Amino acid sequence: MATYSNSRVSTYENCPYQYKLKYIDRVKVDVPTTIEAFMGDMVHQTLEHLYKLKKFKKRVALNVLIKFYRDLWEKNYSDDILIVKAEKEKLTAKNYKKMGEKFITHYYERMKPFEEMTILGLETQDRMTLPDGNQWHVRIDKLGCDSEGNYFVCDYKTNSRMKDQEEADSDRQLALYSIWVKDKFKDAKSVKLIWHMLAFNKDAISERTDEQLKKLQQEVCDIIKEIENAKEFPRKQSALCDYCVYKEQCPSFKHEVGLEKIEDIKKFKEDEGVKLVDEFSEIKTKQTELKKAEEEFREKLITYAKQFGVDIVYGSNKKCSVKEFDKIVLPEGENKEKFIQLMKDKGLYEELSMVCYPRLNSKVVSGEIDNELKKMVDIIQDFRLSLSKRKDVEEE
Repeated sequence: MATYSNSRVSTYENCPYQYKLKYIDRVKVDVPTTIEAFMGDMVHQTLEHLYKLKKFKKRVALNVLIKFYRDLWEKNYSDDILIVKAEKEKLTAKNYKKMGEKFITHYYERMKPFEEMTILGLETQDRMTLPDGNQWHVRIDKLGCDSEGNYFVCDYKTNSRMKDQEEADSDRQLALYSIWVKDKFKDAKSVKLIWHMLAFNKDAISERTDEQLKKLQQEVCDIIKEIENAKEFPRKQSALCDYCVYKEQCPSFKHEVGLEKIEDIKKFKEDEGVKLVDEFSEIKTKQTELKKAEEEFREKLITYAKQFGVDIVYGSNKKCSVKEFDKIVLPEGENKEKFIQLMKDKGLYEELSMVCYPRLNSKVVSGEIDNELKKMVDIIQDFRLSLSKRKDVEEE
């Protein structure tokens, strides 16, 4: 049995290939973390320090707390931390540092004198056993309770987007932690899940029923089973790729990372990959233009043939036949289903239907089809090429 965490499972859901690199291959990277994650960590440690001091009834002035944060930043910051928005939005590490100070200041002013609950644990480290026998890592930023049997599982979030109620009510991480709380503290009448959304100086709050938690545990066990049975770990491109520290190892970005290291524009244009894509793009553009021209001339020839009452138009060394014919248009929606059923009733469907190759291909490759049928086809490697604009080019 293995130990899983919300971060680990989320990595697989977001990109199975990143999961493989991080948790199976354990690939070492040159980029230690992203600036967003680093800033979040510094804020977490600062607020943890605040509550540790309050535990011993020490007075903590805001300026002293901010100094602690600044010193912590200077001690841990390094230039190899990834800043995704450095070029796009002209943000620097100083911008993020100031942002963290603002989060701490707003939280401090809103929560002082920090007696909203009795603190039971800070950055708690524990494990709980899932129904399938696997372990789940429990790490709670702030765990507290009141005198009425209400327990509070709190998480600091530095996200730039406010978590709405629907997201809070479907969040997996804190909900699973509430199972651990109920098991550990038998007097718990309720477990409230609280996200301190520091960028907005607001909280998102949720609570789950035992039935919801039971269903959630099963869903997590199902995901873990999928992970453990996985033989393929495909890449899943999304906006999260910009913040991935494995870009240099990823086939989808390896070439881009290499190009970013080329400072000379001449050497950039001499890169073989760049030249191949540029030439391929030019050919595809010409194909599109020719296809459009073909359609225009097709309409002109049809118009000409109709106007002069001919069905063959002659050129210098070739002729073009323009024959009119009848073509059916199949019904859509409910009528389509009725039409197909009528064909079956009249014994015509088998004779007139054909195999849908794309659907068949998908089911065979994914293993969703009968083995006897699968054995009758060969699976070969092929390639699909598609062009799209580079993101940095689109935004210029």
